[in-house]
Amino acid sequence: MDSIMRLIAFLILACCSSLPRGEGIGDLKLNYYSKSCPKAEQIVKQEVVKLYNEHGNTAVSWVRNLFHDCMVESCDASLLLETTTSIVSEQSKDRSFGMRNFKYVTTIKEALERECPATVSCADIIALSAREGVVMLGGPYIPMKTGRRDSKQSHADVIDKFIPNHNDSMALVLSRFKSLGIDAERTVALLGAHSVGRVHCFNLVGRLYPTVDPTIDPEYAKYLLYRCPSPNPDPEAVLYSRNDRETPMIIDNMYYKNLLHHKGLLKVDQQLLSYPATAQFVKLMAADNSHFYDQFAKAMLSMSENNPLTGNEGEVRRDCRFVNAAA
Repeated sequence: MDSIMRLIAFLILACCSSLPRGEGIGDLKLNYYSKSCPKAEQIVKQEVVKLYNEHGNTAVSWVRNLFHDCMVESCDASLLLETTTSIVSEQSKDRSFGMRNFKYVTTIKEALERECPATVSCADIIALSAREGVVMLGGPYIPMKTGRRDSKQSHADVIDKFIPNHNDSMALVLSRFKSLGIDAERTVALLGAHSVGRVHCFNLVGRLYPTVDPTIDPEYAKYLLYRCPSPNPDPEAVLYSRNDRETPMIIDNMYYKNLLHHKGLLKVDQQLLSYPATAQFVKLMAADNSHFYDQFAKAMLSMSENNPLTGNEGEVRRDCRFVNAAA
């Protein structure tokens, strides 16, 4: 009997050890903190609402954080690590240009630490704050799973391999999202996040100078030239244009309606209408806001579950800006 039990135990261990990352015991799940920190999700929501009421643009930052963290290797809060003697922060790279409000992640983390020390990961804070940020911006509620762990290293050296540039071809953009299991339709939906926030002139002047991109509506071009009057804008100056002038702080399908009128702000935006594999979805989402919300929510979920660290992988950082000191 003992030998049989030992054989069974061996087979169970062998089976579990062969499971790929993110499956098995360490799976993400809804309400992961229901026992270890029952108020965790409520605290994140409270802090996001408070910060939104004080600084409305934070909601856009939470959505962007999820994209920039989860697109690069893993949803592991590597984005939040600051530069030290041994780490180069992802925030210092060109692909992170214009990102801000990281200090308010610390505000959320501190509230959680007061309630449940060393329990809620920074990676889950990114996911949950993105969920609440979307709601604050008028978008759909997205049932984010939790249980992620935090990376002990930055992925700054590989950012360019994962995050597409706003001037990249649509074929390249689609291939980057496909690597996460996100198809063309849901890529179109994810880019609908550009319906909120603003873009620095530094990223716009390529479409305006020395001549205006002919795909831009002439009246819209006048607005952009007014907002960005120089071909060499100061990256440190406050020189921005709104992504959507109609509903600038609401995630909705106005983004797609603007594309149909050639009012896409970035090259990657307007390409959605001219590229055969995506044009049909632009038209569909412009006509049906509910369909956009459905596809956007599903795409955000897929992104939020990209290759997470779970179980005993990584750590739960006490301060989202730095890895934990060795014990």
